[in-house]
Amino acid sequence: MVQNADVKPFRIEISQADLVDMSERLADTRWPSELEGAGWSRGVPVDYLTGLAEYWRDGFDWRAQETALNAFPQFTTEIDGQTIHFLHVKSAEPNAMPLLLIHGWPGSFAEFVDLIGPLTDPAAYGGDPADAFHVVVPSLPGFGFSVPLAEAGWGDARIAAAFAELMARLGYDRYGVQGGDVGAFVAPLIGRVDAGHVIGVHVNALVTFPSGDPAELEGLTEPEQERVARPQNYQQDMMGYAVIQGTRPQTLAYGLADSAVGQLAWIVEKFKEWTDPAAELPEDAVGRDHMLTNVSIYWYTNTAGTSANLYYENFHDPNAFAPKERGTVPTGVAVSLTQDVAIRRLAERDHNVVHWTEFERGGHFLAMENPEGLTEDVRAFFRGLR
Repeated sequence: MVQNADVKPFRIEISQADLVDMSERLADTRWPSELEGAGWSRGVPVDYLTGLAEYWRDGFDWRAQETALNAFPQFTTEIDGQTIHFLHVKSAEPNAMPLLLIHGWPGSFAEFVDLIGPLTDPAAYGGDPADAFHVVVPSLPGFGFSVPLAEAGWGDARIAAAFAELMARLGYDRYGVQGGDVGAFVAPLIGRVDAGHVIGVHVNALVTFPSGDPAELEGLTEPEQERVARPQNYQQDMMGYAVIQGTRPQTLAYGLADSAVGQLAWIVEKFKEWTDPAAELPEDAVGRDHMLTNVSIYWYTNTAGTSANLYYENFHDPNAFAPKERGTVPTGVAVSLTQDVAIRRLAERDHNVVHWTEFERGGHFLAMENPEGLTEDVRAFFRGLR
């Protein structure tokens, strides 16, 4: 396909008018009532969100976060008609391996900020220089600064093809891929569509689907049985957001585009439900400023609706969750024992699993909750593939 191959430098520059607008919207919020004693069982509690919104308005320093993000070289390029924003941080080590990092929803490229230094310059963080990576961190189409969403049809498979093209455009003939959440679907697809160039695929928050054959689930350990049961609880009590985003993303977008508190609640709920349950509050798991930086990216880019469109595409693609041929690229899997659903025998059915690590600390947002552990697992997995 014919592309505009220009790669253009990019800087985040949110206008002061946008900052003032958000502050005013937060100050003018019309708050709902709530049932006494409901806690988090019916959604985000009002007393919690009023305090977090007040901090977002008066205590959170977006300009400081913007400056920190702009310290990483950023670029945009057009692939298949779609603007793709990405970080590209090269290591000074001569034998560094190119590594593509893929975020999910409701995350962003900012999920990985605590991994970039240790991955690109391991010696500065007490690691081995031989483990260095050149790091590429794209924003998914319709997320963050990969806007506007050019057209319908941007599901996981098309994203995988675009990201493979991105790595080729950057001149990387051999590279690794790491992804969580949406990235855990896209990364293995890249391994399939670009197997000749992908050295290995590392994923966290991997979803494994039983085929329906009872024999697949015989003899599971107790922790594995718990992981098998989690999707049922998710379907019964936790997937309302996915049904809305997967069926009516445009209708949802009006409320989230107009209400800063609405956008905040929509995302913060997931940081409560999907992080390590040992954390009482979301910010106990990921840090308040880190979480609000992520929320702010959605707000300032007005991408609540366009990011939700990815759910719509996958919900309406009969091939999205259909069984696929077993992947051949070496695959490493990091499993959160507190939140994930992956079962090793099912993962091995679908992927060439050569590395498996189970984490007691950290939940769904492993790059934000346990960046040290994820960094070391990525290093260990790719160490044998260089």
